[in-house]
Amino acid sequence: MKKILLLMGLGMVMASFTLQGDISDIVNALKNANAETVSSYFDSYIDLTLPGKEEVKNIGKNQAGIALRSFFNEAGIHGFELTSQREAGTTMYMAGKLNGKSRGYNITLLLRNKDGRHQIISVRIN
Repeated sequence: MKKILLLMGLGMVMASFTLQGDISDIVNALKNANAETVSSYFDSYIDLTLPGKEEVKNIGKNQAGIALRSFFNEAGIHGFELTSQREAGTTMYMAGKLNGKSRGYNITLLLRNKDGRHQIISVRIN
């Protein structure tokens, strides 16, 4: 019985390291303006809001990735500063500021834990 509890405890610790690794990867991708890496964490369908455009609900992962990459290129995104991060159950909220060539943009990400991995379900940039 002790061995089973020990193994379960070790499994939970390892899972928490994996989940924190996901967050670090996403933050680093935003700091490096790497839209491809950010979009690799998108769920199958996400909600996406970009500056000057209407919110698009349930946009496919590939289309959302293309739209995000296009925005990063047009706005000259070159950095990111994390300002807030909260987690409640299987849902996580991250907010920060994207640095563009002529101005900054606020970004909010909503993530959920799915199959032991964080997946982005909503991106709002304004």
